[in-house]
Amino acid sequence: MMELSIPIITLLIAFFSTLILTKKWIEVAGKAGLVGKDMNKYTATKIPEAGGIAVILGFVFAVLIYIFFKTFYIGTEVHLIESLALLSAIILSGLLGFVDDIIGWKVGLRQWQKPLLTIPIAIPLMVINAGHSVMNIPLMGEVDLGIIYPLLIIPIGIIGAANGFNMIAGFNGLEAGMGIIILSFLGIASVITGNLWLTLIAFSMVAALFGFLIFNKYPAKVFPGDSLTYGVGSLIAMVTILGNMERTGLILFGPYFIELILKSRSKFKAESFGLPLADGTLKPKYDKNYSLTHAIMRLGRFNEWQVVLIHYIIAILFGIVAISLLM
Repeated sequence: MMELSIPIITLLIAFFSTLILTKKWIEVAGKAGLVGKDMNKYTATKIPEAGGIAVILGFVFAVLIYIFFKTFYIGTEVHLIESLALLSAIILSGLLGFVDDIIGWKVGLRQWQKPLLTIPIAIPLMVINAGHSVMNIPLMGEVDLGIIYPLLIIPIGIIGAANGFNMIAGFNGLEAGMGIIILSFLGIASVITGNLWLTLIAFSMVAALFGFLIFNKYPAKVFPGDSLTYGVGSLIAMVTILGNMERTGLILFGPYFIELILKSRSKFKAESFGLPLADGTLKPKYDKNYSLTHAIMRLGRFNEWQVVLIHYIIAILFGIVAISLLM
């Protein structure tokens, strides 16, 4: 009975702790002047930023409770090292993201400098030699990468995902919703591949993101910031690595590879935002598509939440493909 109740308790803690912390953060950030302009609104308002720190804290607290019950009540330390390494990386991602949210704009970090900032996030999984070094490479079959896997593949995956997840952003509820969808499919994939502990890890973040989305959905009362995008992006990579689900992870990240190609056309200078009109709809800022958001806005007269919903649908379609290939 205890083994069945522990996952439920963990998810409830992730949801409610994030919900409470986010509500408190909105008050604190507002009073401190840590606010930013809501770019997709015709009448722009100032919204509290860096709310992702509440998600990171809620997730970490929930997983620590899970580890406590698992260690002292179930009496097992299976995957304990991996869990603690994952938590260390998530805490680092939240801290680095929060620093970027607070002072990044003052320092004037350039786009190419941000991946350097996230290098420490990969270290915890590198030092425990996480994942499986044997990978199935197209046209080559199974290849044992040996020491190359922890020293090269793991940092590339984590740093790439942490920064890549930040590319599809800037719309109310977009980052949190995309994280919910991708991690939900990763959680399902973890069940199929027999990595049940990773299922709980993935859905703990999903629960935390739902708690945040209540305040971040359109019209948003708080923005996520890099503390959320770094954290969620790196977690997607870590669940993928620890579960040996590289192909699944790459497919789920498909929209971000498309975004990478589109953004590269402007040398990463174009913004994803639309031009808000008086009727509440958005139109592209540029003559060409430099983002998925631009392509979606050209499909019709959509308002912000409709643009976000179409992104959700695209992510779900990629998720269905990823899961179908595991069946």
